[in-house]
Amino acid sequence: PASRDNRRERQEFHVGQANKRGELMGTLDIDVPGALEEYLRTSGRIEPGEPVTIEALGGGVSNRTLLVRRQRGRSWVVKQALEKLRVEVDWFSDPARSEREARGMIQLAKLAPPGAITPLIFHDAEHHVLAMEAVPEPHENWKTLLLEGKLNEDHVDQFAILLGRIHSGNGASHEDLKTEFRDRTYFRSLRLEPYYAYAAEQVEAARTFLTRLIDETWGRREALVHGDYSPKNVLVHSGRLVLIDHEVIHFGDPAFDLGFSMTHFLSKAHHLPRHRDAFAAITRRYWRVYLEALGDVPWRRDIEERAVRQTLGCLLARVAGRSPLEYMSGAERERQCAVVCGLLEPSPNSVGDLITRFTREI
Repeated sequence: PASRDNRRERQEFHVGQANKRGELMGTLDIDVPGALEEYLRTSGRIEPGEPVTIEALGGGVSNRTLLVRRQRGRSWVVKQALEKLRVEVDWFSDPARSEREARGMIQLAKLAPPGAITPLIFHDAEHHVLAMEAVPEPHENWKTLLLEGKLNEDHVDQFAILLGRIHSGNGASHEDLKTEFRDRTYFRSLRLEPYYAYAAEQVEAARTFLTRLIDETWGRREALVHGDYSPKNVLVHSGRLVLIDHEVIHFGDPAFDLGFSMTHFLSKAHHLPRHRDAFAAITRRYWRVYLEALGDVPWRRDIEERAVRQTLGCLLARVAGRSPLEYMSGAERERQCAVVCGLLEPSPNSVGDLITRFTREI
């Protein structure tokens, strides 16, 4: 009888564990205390007795992001894509984009210099969770360094060379990249609509320009585009840049990455007047080194004039779109909007002209 009781208790325990696993796997929210650790153990990602510590990582609006420190291996960063992004206005995007980011990490690791992309650990499509190897400590966020006025030309060169390799394909098959990343659903929901389309509703003077820019951007399929190429998505470890956050990657208009990234340099030139000349200088350097790294591609001929338009569009979108730059005051946002609107007609004829006119007018 005692043996039968023990067997029954064991059976009830295993049934309870199975039910518990089913409940967990159906409603996972890794921000709930204890949920991520239970998920990792229940799914066999970490061993039952392996010691781990878990802490939240801030800064992002589109994902729940936690750091898992392990004693039996390298630490992980675990992300879970959100359907409703954490901004003041309503902004939605399908969390299935986590699968796109996972595929992007695999492909980018083939194109980028060694160590510039964090290795993918696993992807769970059902719960929109992916884990990547954490960048070793100590490391610093490049955006934070720039806002402190710490400008390093080698960092700028690495940033430019990496983008040049991504856009050139660095030996990868053009057709393979075009096929694998042809869907642009997330680019539309996370960039074109909340940045350009929303800003067009807010800024009447730029409405025609931004509407045309949307059509131009959507009409081009020329290269692999990161879609979120920003200093905030770069960590600096031992002097080397590591690029993170790839959920908007697609095959489209490479000029968007240029406008998106140069906007961050120029907006900081606006925000930090003591370092304005230095930011203008690194923006020029960034453009020059990028062109050197890009090499001879079919669409190089008109990339400069398109990069100018995309930069003007992003400079507007980052003060009038759904996700304005958080370090800018209301007065700075209004000033940047007015200055950029004044640059639309006639528009700058080169990247150098854009930098000169923007920094002078601001």
